[in-house]
Formats: sequence, structure tokens, C-alpha cells
Amino acid sequence: MRVAQVLVDSGLVHLDRPFEYLVPEALDEAAQPGVRVKVRFAGRDLPGYVLERTEVAEHTGRLAEVRTVVSPEPVLTPEVLELARRLSRHQAGTVMDVLRLAVPPRHARAEKALPLDPPTGDPATEAGEAGPPSPETTAGVPQVWAGYRAGAAWWSRVAAGESPRAAWLAAPGRPVEEDWPRALAEAAGAALRSGRGSVVVVPDQRDVARVDAALTEVLGTGQHVRLTAGQGPQARYTAWLKVLRGHVRVVVGTRAAAYAPVRDLGLVAWWDDGDDLHLEPRSPYAHVREVLITRADIEDAALLAGGLALSTDLAALVDVGRVHLVGGITSRREAPRVLVAGEGTDEERDGPGARAHIPSSAHRAASAALEHGPVLLQVPRRGYLPAMSCASCRAPARCPECRGPLALPSPDRSPECGWCGKVPRGFVCPHCDGDRLRAGIIGARRTAEEIGRSFPGTRVITSGAGEVREGVGSEPTIVVATPGAEPVAEGGYAAVLLLDAWASLDRPDLRAGEEAVRRWFAAAGLARSWADGGTVVLCGAPGHVTIPPVEALVRWDPQWFAARELAERAELSLPPTTWTAEVVTDRKRVEPIEQAVRAAAPDAAVLGPLPVPGADQRRRLVVTAPFADGPLVAVALKDVRAGESARKAPDLTSVRVGHLSIG
Repeated sequence: MRVAQVLVDSGLVHLDRPFEYLVPEALDEAAQPGVRVKVRFAGRDLPGYVLERTEVAEHTGRLAEVRTVVSPEPVLTPEVLELARRLSRHQAGTVMDVLRLAVPPRHARAEKALPLDPPTGDPATEAGEAGPPSPETTAGVPQVWAGYRAGAAWWSRVAAGESPRAAWLAAPGRPVEEDWPRALAEAAGAALRSGRGSVVVVPDQRDVARVDAALTEVLGTGQHVRLTAGQGPQARYTAWLKVLRGHVRVVVGTRAAAYAPVRDLGLVAWWDDGDDLHLEPRSPYAHVREVLITRADIEDAALLAGGLALSTDLAALVDVGRVHLVGGITSRREAPRVLVAGEGTDEERDGPGARAHIPSSAHRAASAALEHGPVLLQVPRRGYLPAMSCASCRAPARCPECRGPLALPSPDRSPECGWCGKVPRGFVCPHCDGDRLRAGIIGARRTAEEIGRSFPGTRVITSGAGEVREGVGSEPTIVVATPGAEPVAEGGYAAVLLLDAWASLDRPDLRAGEEAVRRWFAAAGLARSWADGGTVVLCGAPGHVTIPPVEALVRWDPQWFAARELAERAELSLPPTTWTAEVVTDRKRVEPIEQAVRAAAPDAAVLGPLPVPGADQRRRLVVTAPFADGPLVAVALKDVRAGESARKAPDLTSVRVGHLSIG
């Protein structure tokens, strides 16, 4: 077999296919399927992967030879290759786009330092011997799963080697030994006991640290690895090689860990499906959900998508029966008590609370809670005054140059544009000719200042971009955090204040309500239970009207909200009830793209075009189609990109399939 099928990293969409190369006799043993090679392509030496070896070439002409084998390590497994092919078809991307995310760059020192063969012995047996005594069980099922509706049945099936699929609504206020990181670890342990491996994906480093600690408690040391972007090149590649070579069969990490080449994969799991950190910002823009569902299909693995709230994308999967709901019924005594403080403040009536920009009822709740433990304040935006408005008519303040939002970075600086960074010499409102500015949204830094003055003598700490805290103690402390940066409090927060609710609800975005619910539940879930005195106060939501996201929080019923949101979108054929793609292209290519889409699927609809901010010649289209026609549209869009690539057109059309916001 002297001929190798090589997938070349050319970067060109129209060349997304393998090419035949002759394998020199000196490289015959090393150039096996899955290894990295260098080949001559278009006058350059480019990297690639050997996909397969054949006896006879299909090409009738002379074949170029493989230049060199970069490493004899077969880094591209058949399962990952099939995953890359399916994702590239679904996302209108290329196979190599996916493989750049799936296979980390080689680190020669790590390859040489790690033994080729895994340690002897059965990982499942070793995990049981190395780990601590089994936790409290109910009929053999860990208590953390026995406490959920259908949880015991799901865990038992995984432990028996089956592949059930579940969307899991976790309960708030659980002790550490029954919290969601422990539940994920017990699920991985169930798969390992059945002789299979697991991939667990969480949004950020703090979540990785929590699940990592839980896995160590359940499986023992040395039975799993972490895979995150924060690791150095050698540490990350060493961890990845441990998985590839079979040293371990359990992986926890952030987005890229979804591609880890786990042997005998038996479980894929991810936490907080709605977190935008799960969405890949690089082509082909696949969501972790799409990656792991595809892996479960290919390798017949169990599936677990967990969270305190239910995204509409998961609700759609539950609705069609692709996954089944686990949990979902939370006792009101188990969840924290939720109060709605309403909108606005009155300094004369609310006193210190108004000066801290929180209603008096929220201020009293925080004062009472500080006698028993820490208090969390979730602020929608970071910075000082991240949004300003006209003091006369309340219209958003805009930059006179680019129409970007004006913000105040700090108290000793002048307002500046959040887009172009310029500092206007003076502000004049185009609506009422007013020349004074007021705070539109209070940022985390400004809130911390005002809270410190409102609660003298109380320690105030912040957690947000630049400095995210992992945890705080149980002593009375005020924590001001932005969404996603809330530290975990020892024993739970005595009170959680959700500030400026209107800022989350008023965003011009299809997913505004869904995202508000996800953020509120994530913060409120850190509070103590109602039975233990935990209180959540929602500030800034109007009290005279019924708003579904607010009602979902008060009732602690995220399942009801997701089902309601899904039903409304189905009536309007909005995602995720229909196949969707966001297309950004040059304004001159809009018409050919519309024609290609309608030729592929007559029932498809093209919304737009709309201008792209900051790019005068670019236009944005949203393509919707029945799910049965989605693959046809994806192929048509990839063909459009391939044609542009072949013509060497500048600024190729970009396509994002699936997860998008319409605003």
C-alpha cells in the first residue's frame, strides 16, 4: 500500500477533500492512517493527516511523494474523523476547520516523555480501589441521583452499559456532596464501572476546578485529566495524549474537551447548555451540544445535558423525544425564597438603599442576611457606568461619530464611545437637545462603591472580568459580581440580590428572556434553601405586569418557561423550532446566495439583508428552512463558499448554522 490519502490543511474551502500521495519506502512504516505529515501542495510544504492507505491510486498521472512524517503518533482517530466530517457537513464548513479544534498542536517533548502503553490493570477496578468509600446510596444508586425524578433509573442504565439520553434539571441549594459537580462525577463513575469512558464539558475554568475535585473524590487520583485552553502547550498535549493512548478514560474540560479521543466512549455530558462559552467563536462555529450529540450518535454513548435552567434548544429535543427529562420538580422549601422588589428608587423613602441604587426592601433583606452570612449582588454589566442616557428624555446616549453607546469608564474620566473609543467634546441629545447625561446602567465597579458606602464596615469584594473569584467564606461579606463570575459561598449565600432586571429583559434579542432566566437561576442557585433562610430579591422588574421570566423565577419553574418560550417560537417558525443559519457576505453576493438557497430548498426563507455594524460592504442574512431541508441548504451554502474560494474572492462568506440570536 504505497498510496496515501492525505487531507491537506490548505485553508481553501474548494479543496476540502483528500489528495493522493506516494509514500516513499523510507516512510512506509511510519506513514500510517491518523499520523501528521508534510506534503508539497501548490508550491508549498503544508501539514496534513493521512486518512487511509491504498494499493492503487485513482489518479492516473504522476503522484507527488509525502515529504515527511511529522510524528508516528496516530493522532487522528477514526471516530474523530467521522465526527469532523459530520460536523463540517452540518455547519457548512470544512473537515480541517473541525480538526484544528479537535487535535491540539504537537509538542515533541510531551510525546517522548509519556509512556506509549497505558498502565496495566482495569481503570474501573483501579478507580474503585483508589477512591474513597462509596457515598450514601439508595438501592445501590448514589444519593445525588436517587433524589431526582428518573435520576436513579438513568444512572442505573449507564452503570449497566446502556446509553440513555437525558436533559437534567438540577436542584439548587444542595450540599457539596450532592451538588451538580458531584452528580456529574458520579455519572462518569457509572460509565467507568461499565468499562467505558466519559467526556464532561463545562463553561469555564472555575467549573472545571469544581468537577475536577469531585471526580478525584469519586474516582480517586490519576483516573481523569483536565483539558482547558488555560493549560500550557506541554501540559495540555500531555493530558490529551493520556486520553489518546488510553492512560485515562475520563476527561473534564472546557469547549475543546468535547473532541477528546476517549477510548470506548460511554458518556458525554455538559453543564449549562445556554452559556455562550459553549459556542465556538471560530469556523465552523459548532456548539458543544451539537458536537457531543453527534459523538453520542457515532459511538452509541449515553448523554447528559445538565443545568439549573432549561434552554429552548434542549426543550426542543425533549419535545421531540430525542432526550428525556430527569429532575424538573423542585420543592419550594428546597429552592430559595424569591421576592420581587419592583422598579426604581426614591431617595427620601428608601434612604441608604436608594443611594446604593437598590430598593428599600432589597436593602433590608441584605442587612438582615449579613447577620447570618455573605450576600451576593449580581450586576448585569461590568465597568463603572457601561451605558449612559440623556438626563432629560432618557434616550440612550450615542457617539456623534459612529453612533456607538457612550459609557463612563471611571469617575475621573470623561464619557467615551464603547465602539470607536473617542471622547466627544460635548453631548447634545438629537431627540430633545438636552446636554446632560445620566447613568443608564450601573456597572459592577460603581455598584461596589455605592454598596460600600451604604453598608459601612462590611467587607465588599468584586468578581468579574480580569479577576474572577472561585469562592468566598461563610463570614458576612458583600460580593458584587457580573453574570457568570459569581463565586461559590461556603454553605451558600444568605441572600442574593439580582440588580437591574430590566437591563437583562430589555435587550433587543430573541433570547433575552431565556438568557435572563439562565443568569438569574445560576445566581439564585448559589443561595441557601428557603428552609435554611435563603432569600433572592429581584430588583428592577416592573411589579404591575406579569413577565414570564420573572414568574419562572418566583415559581422556580424553568421547565414551564422553556416550554412556553418554545411554543411561542414554534408559532412564528423561529429557532430552535426550525433550521436556521446566519450568513454574512459582501453586499454584491446577496442575490446569488438567495438564488442558491431557494434552488436547494424552495420552502426556505431568507430574511434580510441587513447592514453589518462597522463593515459598510457586508450584509447579514438569516436563512430559515424546515429541518428536513436543512442539510440541503447547508450543502448549497458550502458550495457558495467553495466557489468564492476557487475564485480567490476577498472576505469569504461566513455561515453560522444553528445557535444564533435574532435582534
